[in-house]
Amino acid sequence: MDPALLVAALAFVAIGGVGFVFASGTPQPATATKRVKAVAGAAKVDRRKQAQDMAALKRKQTTQEALKEMSNNEKNARKRRFSVKGQIAQAGIKLSPTMFWVYASIVGVVLALAGLIIQGPIGAAMGFFIGFLGLPRWFLGFLVSGRQKKFGSQLADGIDVIVRGVKSGLPLNQCLRIIAAESPEPLRSEFQALCDSQAMGVPLEIGMQRMYDHMPLPEVNFFSIVLIIQQKTGGNLSESLGNLSAVLRSRKLMIEKVKALSAEANASAMIIGSLPVIVATLVYFTRPAYIMVLFTHPVGNLILLGCGIMMSLGIFVMHKMVNFKF
Repeated sequence: MDPALLVAALAFVAIGGVGFVFASGTPQPATATKRVKAVAGAAKVDRRKQAQDMAALKRKQTTQEALKEMSNNEKNARKRRFSVKGQIAQAGIKLSPTMFWVYASIVGVVLALAGLIIQGPIGAAMGFFIGFLGLPRWFLGFLVSGRQKKFGSQLADGIDVIVRGVKSGLPLNQCLRIIAAESPEPLRSEFQALCDSQAMGVPLEIGMQRMYDHMPLPEVNFFSIVLIIQQKTGGNLSESLGNLSAVLRSRKLMIEKVKALSAEANASAMIIGSLPVIVATLVYFTRPAYIMVLFTHPVGNLILLGCGIMMSLGIFVMHKMVNFKF
């Protein structure tokens, strides 16, 4: 065999072996790059997931703290709302508690004189009690109830104004001023008080708490919760208020439907509750001597007392049966 061919073959084998060693000893660049990218991507996803979890946990804690604080404020403000001063503020009338009691005393004295002329000392005591504690508080409650109904029916429209304003780029304070300037009463006065308090540097949370003291309605509480939580934790205010507006309108429709379905029961309760009083009045005008025994004789007074207690219990039970909580 030719020595030159043998040397060439050996050289070819040697070069091929060296190339095979180097090729098998080092990893492919593409495979290594893919592995590095996969590990880096997994670590990045893990960090992003941890950040999202921490943000969600922080938001949940902030929301729970805000709800707990509002619950404590609600418990502290409940006594103020049921006082005479609180009811005067809810009624929206410019009257001090002192003047209220003065007017109540005048009404009580007038009714006491009328009762003294008609029935004597017992009639005078009953007339003063009704005039001093009964009629003024009933009239004040009537004003409060009417104003709260108007405010509840107007609040959803005011929230829609805020939603449209926020979507168009207006800040929340400007939307509140629009409601205070263009809405009917009592929505205008309550939002005007809120805007005035913010202009003086009062935080939104305290301003909403004052509004809730003047209007202790669930709708106002929902509105306050949405604004305060959004202010503390962030989020899409227009979307949250839009959902709240839809909920309030659905709630209003449900209330009206329940009232329509319970109208017959309410009418029956009113007729049954007023029937004894109407019959007693008719008997008094037709046969006064027949019914006056109940007022002049001691046994008749006991019968009247028992009838009053049983009538009060019956009216209370019927009121609970036809009064639905929404």
